[in-house]
Amino acid sequence: MSKALGNPDGPGSVISGIVAACFQGRLAAAYRRDRATKPARGVVVADWGEFAGVFILFLVSHYLPSRPGVRLAITRLVGERVYLLIYSLISLVLLGWLIVAAGRAPYVALWDFAPWQIWVPNLVTPAAILLAALGIAAPNPFSFAGRKTDRFDPDRPGIAGLTRHPLLWAILLWAGAHLVPNGNLAHVLLFGFFMAMAIAGMLMIDRRRARAMEPPHWRDMARRTSLIPFANVIGGRFSIAGIDAAPVRLAVAVAVYLVLLLLHGPLIGVSPLPV
Repeated sequence: MSKALGNPDGPGSVISGIVAACFQGRLAAAYRRDRATKPARGVVVADWGEFAGVFILFLVSHYLPSRPGVRLAITRLVGERVYLLIYSLISLVLLGWLIVAAGRAPYVALWDFAPWQIWVPNLVTPAAILLAALGIAAPNPFSFAGRKTDRFDPDRPGIAGLTRHPLLWAILLWAGAHLVPNGNLAHVLLFGFFMAMAIAGMLMIDRRRARAMEPPHWRDMARRTSLIPFANVIGGRFSIAGIDAAPVRLAVAVAVYLVLLLLHGPLIGVSPLPV
């Protein structure tokens, strides 16, 4: 299975999702052999230093730019676009290093692997990628940077009608799906952190937007949006036909999925394809 992996205010690390692993055949056998060589449950024989150090770097790299004064100073110096590019590249590099470090961390088993677990990320991750592709740069005053708020129509909320936080839900789905077959301490800490970050981010952003808009304006703008995906669809207040599923967005989702599929083995060390 994948030894897999996410941003505060920029597009880079949100798409940092990866697809899952294998179910049977040689890869399943390799997984069993690998587990046989791991230390017994609760036994730690390696150093946690790399994983802990990269984790701290990742947190600091996201915390500092979130401070208004720090971000303002950087954007004044290099401009908004250059800032976002640099921030995204740093996030992706640290994210990749964090994933690799989790794979090299001491193996402390918390639950046993079962073959059915491998299908959870295989089925959920494509949906997370599609959700992110539909949410990026869409008019949505409730998301990370509140992109294109002047084009947002509360009567036709687009992706916000499905959920106000498509990118954070993509992270939550990706991390939760990858947690299932990775029942060791390092990966539970890794994926659990991203799940907690996504949930806390949704609640925090909603509170900030509601406070900034004032309650009457918030209620008017958010009346046809939803925190929980598909809640409005089930309630009859929104139709998925209202989502901007432009061919270019669908093409991006497919392209990202295929790239991650091809790079998963070389970068993570485990092929995501069933054998």
